Amino acid sequence: MIAHSPPGPRNASPQKPDDVVIVSIARTPLTRAKKGGLKDVPPSTLLSTVLKSVIEKVSSSVAPGDIEDISVGNVLGPSSAAVGFRMAQLECGIPNKVPLSTTNRQCSSGLQACAHIAHSISAGSIKIGIGCGVESMSFNPFNEITPPDVDWERMKANAKRETMDCLIPMGVTSENVVRKYGMNREELDAFSAQSHKRAAAAKASGKFANEITPVGDIKDDDGIRPSTTAEKLAKLKPVFDKKNGVTTAGNSSQLTDGAAAVLFMSREEANRRNMEILGVWRGFDVVGVPPKIMGIGPAYAIPRVLDKVGLNIPDVDLWEINEAFASQALWSIRKLGLDQKIVNVNGGGISLGHPLGCTGARQVVTLINEMKRRKGSRYGVVSMCIGTGMGAAAVIEVEHNLKSSL
Repeated sequence: MIAHSPPGPRNASPQKPDDVVIVSIARTPLTRAKKGGLKDVPPSTLLSTVLKSVIEKVSSSVAPGDIEDISVGNVLGPSSAAVGFRMAQLECGIPNKVPLSTTNRQCSSGLQACAHIAHSISAGSIKIGIGCGVESMSFNPFNEITPPDVDWERMKANAKRETMDCLIPMGVTSENVVRKYGMNREELDAFSAQSHKRAAAAKASGKFANEITPVGDIKDDDGIRPSTTAEKLAKLKPVFDKKNGVTTAGNSSQLTDGAAAVLFMSREEANRRNMEILGVWRGFDVVGVPPKIMGIGPAYAIPRVLDKVGLNIPDVDLWEINEAFASQALWSIRKLGLDQKIVNVNGGGISLGHPLGCTGARQVVTLINEMKRRKGSRYGVVSMCIGTGMGAAAVIEVEHNLKSSL
């Protein structure tokens, strides 16, 4: 377990004009790839839905032409996906003077897109921008990924440098974590059943209604299984190591379609427009870890970003740690000594799904909505592991009803 420093002050961070703040958030429903309600909806439509929604929610203060940049996280799309995303921007009414880019840092792409916009605002390059993520694992399935264009003889000759480990299937990296750290099937299934239980309760109580923008007549997440139990999950067969493995379809994230968007601006600009500030972007970091156990990334990204913003683990009120696999999520939680009662309180990738390029932005949306409900909360963290061996994490502060001191 990582040693904890004494808790820091519970007061809000000082308000500064150049703080990067969040003023609008939106996501689509998350639905099962190839089976769910969005399986026939192109990623461009998913993206245009959240881009339009995130602006419409604050239309009295922000016009489409006020946006100065858009960054879109996406993982599985072809090179032409960037063209489709630009078309989606124009189709939803954001004018051609607004630039758009795509980014791919695998499972953290949605969060990385948010970071790109936040950093541009912090640097003074822009005042207003949208960070977002989209993935259709129906249109761009895993089994159609082509091998990288590399010099294979050269890569194999340098295998000691972990070059070939970057090709290990994600499910096999889960088994590697299990073996290295002595985890068992029972605890993975129990963790997964808890994810579904929490997501089902959140859905039933209407918690997701405020954050979901319907796509046509599709209004709800459809991967949540309210009746799932650890006993039922125990009947599923291992997928990646059929003889000795413990990673199954039930304790892994779902293949999912969805999109999410986050509208950022400087605090000075938000105050000038008299806008409600939903959250403050306090910091972001990415670290590298061994590719063969890529799932441990959050356990190393989180301490680094907290150190950068002057916080300690006890200061954090709510955690969103992506459940790529129960193995890596649970190990990271234990390694950091986190209280599971405040981790993924409304479910995660196992129950809601993991649309790769969307997930990071979706976690920001879900985190902020939950923190707004918890009046005593102030700091939240979003984190995930990243294929080929990395971890990313961001810190967000929610000021609740504090009046601006500027």
